[in-house]
Amino acid sequence: MSAHSHEATPDQTSLRLPGLKNKRVAITAGAGGIGYAIAKALHEQGARIAICDVDQHALDDTSRQLGNCLAIKADVSDEGAVDAFFDAVQEQFRGLDALINNAGIAGPTGGVETISPSDWQRCVDICLTGQFLCARRAVPLMKTSGGGAMVNMSSAAGKHGYAYRTPYSAAKFGVIGFTQSLAKELGPDNIRVNAILPGIVEGPRIEGVIRDRATVTGVSYEEMKDQYLNRISLRRMVTAEEVASTVAFLISDAGENISGQSLCVDGNVEVL
Repeated sequence: MSAHSHEATPDQTSLRLPGLKNKRVAITAGAGGIGYAIAKALHEQGARIAICDVDQHALDDTSRQLGNCLAIKADVSDEGAVDAFFDAVQEQFRGLDALINNAGIAGPTGGVETISPSDWQRCVDICLTGQFLCARRAVPLMKTSGGGAMVNMSSAAGKHGYAYRTPYSAAKFGVIGFTQSLAKELGPDNIRVNAILPGIVEGPRIEGVIRDRATVTGVSYEEMKDQYLNRISLRRMVTAEEVASTVAFLISDAGENISGQSLCVDGNVEVL
């Protein structure tokens, strides 16, 4: 982190947001990274959590940490697995108040002529189609609950073109269109739909992305990392916890009139 430290600020969870206690929330890819940070933040606010993930070991650990929450192994690009997850959610919760469409992968790094159609399809299937598969099952549960909120994870790459990461960027642009369309469609049912666009998030995933991009463009890892930071107005990465606190706000009563928006949590990424 830069000289602007978060050490002096109160714990994020000390801010009690209205309406989160007992809220029934489903989170995809909730056992690691941003998804885990979201699950933890909402659990600490008193929400009832259901998570899916592809990593059974991480699911087991996370479920224990969150009071044995519902935790189902599922790949969001697999329609049958998504159905099984939401069947379990329906059985346990008898409805749903919020869906966090968080699952995604980095996808391949390379020139458009080097990316295989199967790698392209896999990235789009998880980052975009997976959100549709989850929404189509979550929306009826929210309607029976009298309304709800959905947060779809896009990216700074859903706002800026991203050379050598075309499948990822295309999918994340797609998330914005999906979000704005659903906000219009579901507003009359009292369901709010927003997208969050994280920027350069600290952690192993971005380290791999920077390493791959450095290799493709022929520069060192450190030089590429500096290039990334110099394109951010605040000159620092964001944390998973900072993204999680924005999600919590959006699905709480404090955000009850926010819908159809794409909120950047990125320190103002100027260009990718």
